Amino acid sequence: MGKYINPFTDWGFKRLFGQEFSKPLLISFLNDLLVDELHVKDLTFRDKELLPPTKDQRGIICDVYCETDTGDRFIVEMQNRWQPNFLDRSICYACRSILDQVDKGRAEREDAYKFLPVYTICFMNYMPHTDEVSKFRTDIVLADKDTKAQVSNKLRFIYLALPLFEKKAEECVTDFEKWIYVLKHMEALSRMPFTAQKEIFKQLEDYADSHRLTKKEWEAYENSLWVVRDNMACMAAAEREAREKGHAEGHAKGMKQGRAEGRAEGMKQGRAEGRAEEKKAIAKQFLAMGLTVEQVAQGSGLSIEEVKGLQ
Repeated sequence: MGKYINPFTDWGFKRLFGQEFSKPLLISFLNDLLVDELHVKDLTFRDKELLPPTKDQRGIICDVYCETDTGDRFIVEMQNRWQPNFLDRSICYACRSILDQVDKGRAEREDAYKFLPVYTICFMNYMPHTDEVSKFRTDIVLADKDTKAQVSNKLRFIYLALPLFEKKAEECVTDFEKWIYVLKHMEALSRMPFTAQKEIFKQLEDYADSHRLTKKEWEAYENSLWVVRDNMACMAAAEREAREKGHAEGHAKGMKQGRAEGRAEGMKQGRAEGRAEEKKAIAKQFLAMGLTVEQVAQGSGLSIEEVKGLQ
């Protein structure tokens, strides 16, 4: 068992960002995420389930009312996802949060459609596909297509693709970068960095220390950890199936175009390259989960040196 919990298991995410006792962690994270935009003074967890309503919607949703130091209020939905192609779902969740605020029984009133802004913050704990996002942080607002000027603050999406954050500890300058470094690598850390620079990380260290968990807490965390690993295995299998289909289509095309010797060599090379890429893809996703190099090597079939080369 590592010194610190994996913050992107459902149980770990809820412990750090979805509990009343750990509320200062969430306030600090949001202020560092939205620095120079607004400052959260307080927040209240909304009265609803933290888990999605259906089993196929993997990942926890932390839903909170926030109040800024200027008295403005808005809603934050923090989504922790272990599956690709969820951008459309995140939009649906945000729209649902808006519709929940609309007074449908008083549609004729001018104030019936007044609602608080909804900020959706999504942690993407896998290597995203090119049709999703192509950089670590993607901010989406409602803006005019020509002028790029924001026309409404009612909807805001922030996607954080953790595998695309590649900074080392000594390269992290902003408090937000320090947060991301800690969260991404937490399960593999032997000590909590930045505690001398930012007081909140001392509190984070206390709540994330796996050795302080009770037996009941540890059992709940372990169950949540197995769910994450199962989800990652399913994702790897789906990607492997897609690659194998692509290889098969490529082989079929090559058989029509090349000579017999070329076809045989191409098929052999394609299978070898496919197996190698499959191992690398699985290893990258395990690294994104925060597993140790040794665990990743054991689970992917790569050598420790090969895994280190992927970091």
